Amino acid sequence: MKIFVTGATGFTGARVVPLLLKNGYEVRCLYRATSDRSVILPALENADYAKNIEWTLGELSDTASLTTTMQGADALVNIASLGFGHADSIICAAKDAGIKRAIFISTTAIFTQLNARSKKVRVAAELAIETSGLKYTILRPTMIYGSPRDRNMWRLIRFVRYSPIVPVFGDGNSLQQPIHVDDVAAAILGCLKADITIGKSYNIAGKHPLTYNQVIDTIARQMNKRVWKLHIPSKPVVALLSLLERIRIPFPIKAEQVLRLNENKNFSYADAQRDFGFSPLEFEEGIGRGLRESKRV
Repeated sequence: MKIFVTGATGFTGARVVPLLLKNGYEVRCLYRATSDRSVILPALENADYAKNIEWTLGELSDTASLTTTMQGADALVNIASLGFGHADSIICAAKDAGIKRAIFISTTAIFTQLNARSKKVRVAAELAIETSGLKYTILRPTMIYGSPRDRNMWRLIRFVRYSPIVPVFGDGNSLQQPIHVDDVAAAILGCLKADITIGKSYNIAGKHPLTYNQVIDTIARQMNKRVWKLHIPSKPVVALLSLLERIRIPFPIKAEQVLRLNENKNFSYADAQRDFGFSPLEFEEGIGRGLRESKRV
């Protein structure tokens, strides 16, 4: 079975592609001229299944060329973000190329109560998928972490590594449920193997929710570091960051990020557990795995 993969060289894609190859699938990966394909090479080194990977140059926004590159594929795994407005082009190309089965990675961020700019685009993308006529499955991961390439948890890890004091905007008691990147990859594989997932959407998350305070404590414990959490009221911080954004002064964090930090982001994955045996890692185990892997790089 040949799988067409978008987002193959991204943080998640670099874990998904080797897993698909290892499980006997042929994989054709879409890449852009600026993509760094070397991120996948370490996982393929000395592996017999490496011969089953194929690369094709293209752009998600170019439906005609995308259709050409998808010809001959049996299924689509779309890991590229749905937040950039390319869903219609991808769906149209897949159908024109004769692809029936498709798995799309969305995000639980569509459930945010905030008026995030990308929310409308992502919700529209899911609706387009659901009405496409494809045999689709939508997976909605929470915050994905697991290696220095993740842009969220690893930023906190780097901060804890160099600072004994960690500022927390708010009381730090809002729930988080980050998911390890290998669990996202396993979920994609599980859906490909389980026809019961066709026509359904699943929220997937880490094993148990934690408060942000517990996230910091877990990371510090895994790093054998002692840290002090400095709680700062979030409202004045949001007001200040919003002002900086209005007058276009760049700052490492955005007001929306602080607001999201103070929003509960815990999700049940019971449906995924029932339908394809989804069984995610504990956060402590996932962070420990990521730290060990980073030392070997």
